[in-house]
Amino acid sequence: MENWLLPEYIHDMLPDEAWRVEQMRSQILDLFRKSGYQLVAPPLLEYAESLLLDGSQDMDLRTFKLVDQLSGRTLALRADITPQVARIDAHLLNRRGVARLCYAGSVLHTQPVGLTRTRELLQIGAELYGHSGLESDLEIQKLLLCSLALLGIEDVHMDLGHVGVFRALVQHADLDKNLESALFVALQNKDSTALKELVQPLDEVLRGALLVLPTLYGGCEDVLARAYKLLPDYPEISVALADLQAVSNGLQPLVSSVGIDLADLRGYHYHSGIVFAAYHADSCDAIALGGRYDDLGKSFGRARAATGFSMDLRQLYSLLPVQAPLFAIRAPYLDDPALNAEIARLREVGEVVVVSLPGSVDCPVELQCDRDLVLREGGWQLVSL
Repeated sequence: MENWLLPEYIHDMLPDEAWRVEQMRSQILDLFRKSGYQLVAPPLLEYAESLLLDGSQDMDLRTFKLVDQLSGRTLALRADITPQVARIDAHLLNRRGVARLCYAGSVLHTQPVGLTRTRELLQIGAELYGHSGLESDLEIQKLLLCSLALLGIEDVHMDLGHVGVFRALVQHADLDKNLESALFVALQNKDSTALKELVQPLDEVLRGALLVLPTLYGGCEDVLARAYKLLPDYPEISVALADLQAVSNGLQPLVSSVGIDLADLRGYHYHSGIVFAAYHADSCDAIALGGRYDDLGKSFGRARAATGFSMDLRQLYSLLPVQAPLFAIRAPYLDDPALNAEIARLREVGEVVVVSLPGSVDCPVELQCDRDLVLREGGWQLVSL
C-alpha cells in the first residue's frame, strides 16, 4: 500500500484552498467579534459521555471513539463543536445573563454527510445562550446570512422547521420510546408506507396528524394555512406555528425565499424548537444548519435557553469563484542593507517577496512570481518577467 494515500473522504488542502479558507475563517470570526461574540477553542478530544448526546443515535454513529491509555476511559473525537460550547457556557463561564460565543475548528465524522462531503469538516459557528425569545433566533439567523454575504454567497434559500410539532403529537399520544423512534425514522425518510403501518394503533386525530405531517412542506403561507387546518389545536402546536410565521416574516426581506418543512426532524433528540437550514443553488446539501436547543446544557448541570448555527468552511469554499493568483516578486539573496530595506517596504505594503536561496533553481511559475527585484542605476527596481 502506498503510504502517501489518505483514508477515504479525507483530503489535503493545497495552498490556494488553504489560504482562501484561512481568509474566510478570519473574515467570519471578525464579523462575529464585531457582533459581540466571544471566541472559545475547545479540545478536539474529550471523554465520550461529554460529546455523545442523550438519545442521539445519529451522533453516536458519527463519532470516532478510542480508549484512553492513561485512564482506561472511552474518549471521543468531536463530531460537532456545539456540545462543547454548551459545556463551556454551562460549567466554565456560568454567566447569569446572555452569553454570545463563537468557534472555529476541525470535526471528524465516521461517515461522510451528504453527497460531496469530506469526513473532516472545518466547522465555524456561533451560539447564543440565556435568551428564549424569537429575537435571539432571528439574531442568529441574520448573523448566518451576514456571514454568507460577507463571502459573496447570495441568493440563499432558508428552510424552517419546528421539532415542537412532532414532539407535541408524541406527548399527547403517550407513545413508548420504540414507537416514537420508528415514527421519527419514517418521517425523516418520508416513508409513507411505513408511517401508515406505525400509526394504525393510534386514535383518528393523531393518526391523521402524523400522516399529513410529511406533506406539510413548501412555501410558508401555504404550509402554515394547511397546518392550522389539518393539525390538532394543541397549544404547543399553535405556539410553534406562530413562531414559524414570525421568523418567516423576519427573514423574507433577507433571502431569496423561505420555506417550511414540518417533517424535518433533523436533530430531534438535540433541538427543542425552531430549526433551520440554508441552501444555495450550487450545492446539493445544506450550506448551514442551526436551531434552538434549550435542554442541551442539562447534561452539564445547567439547562440554558440556547440557539446557534454552524457551517463547513470547506463546503463554502467550493461555492466561491476561483480567485486570480496573487503574483509575487523574486529577489536575490544578498547582504545588502538597501535591498533588505526595499524587501521590507514591499512586504509592508502587501506585496509577496520571495528571496532566491543560493544554489537553488527557481522556477518563476512555481513561485508564482511575475516580477524581479533588480539593481539598476544605483537603486533596486521592479522588472516584469
